[in-house]
Amino acid sequence: MTDRQHYSPGPATGAQVRSDGEKRTLILVRELRHPREKVWQALTNPAHLHEWAPFDADASLATPGATVKLTTVGAPTPRITETRVTETRVTETRVTETRVTETRVTETKVTRADAPHLLEYNWGGFNMRWELESMGDGTRLTLWTNIGPRFISMGAAGWHICFDVLAHLLDGDPLGRIVGPDAIKFGGWQRLNAEYAKQFGITPPNWPPNTPQKS
Repeated sequence: MTDRQHYSPGPATGAQVRSDGEKRTLILVRELRHPREKVWQALTNPAHLHEWAPFDADASLATPGATVKLTTVGAPTPRITETRVTETRVTETRVTETRVTETRVTETKVTRADAPHLLEYNWGGFNMRWELESMGDGTRLTLWTNIGPRFISMGAAGWHICFDVLAHLLDGDPLGRIVGPDAIKFGGWQRLNAEYAKQFGITPPNWPPNTPQKS
């Protein structure tokens, strides 16, 4: 396994944004030196996803129509917050309870799984479309996903690192996944966030503020 401390992501490349009114679609492309069948396994097999993706899957994503639970890595653990508001009058007492549920587990349905060409599903409100094209002995992998305008550069930076980790995994030299808070604290993510923001002509979000940089 490569020492993560010696890993440094390359420059911000392979990403673009398409706009349709208020809708934004982030498109990321990566050329991998492995056949589509091997890349397909990395995109659909739960054990492989666990090594590089920002979520875990409880079942294979390779079956059209399958229902799969996706657990976002690094998100707050499921919890319920209760707020009690009490109004007291001379003759009556009224209590209002508000329950707010936060969860990191989402249930998705695989809408398309044409192995080893095309994969579509939804992850936590994000429509995910993966296209795999043959490129000699390798694969041209393209991800299409909707994203909020404020998070475009952050999303591009995060997926850039995920793709790096995926490439190392396919090469047999795993890094261990770098996602969620671990990715944001990583100095390479901070640089990529700024570089993609400059490419897209947007102001990079300062998230998290005053984060210490790591090599």
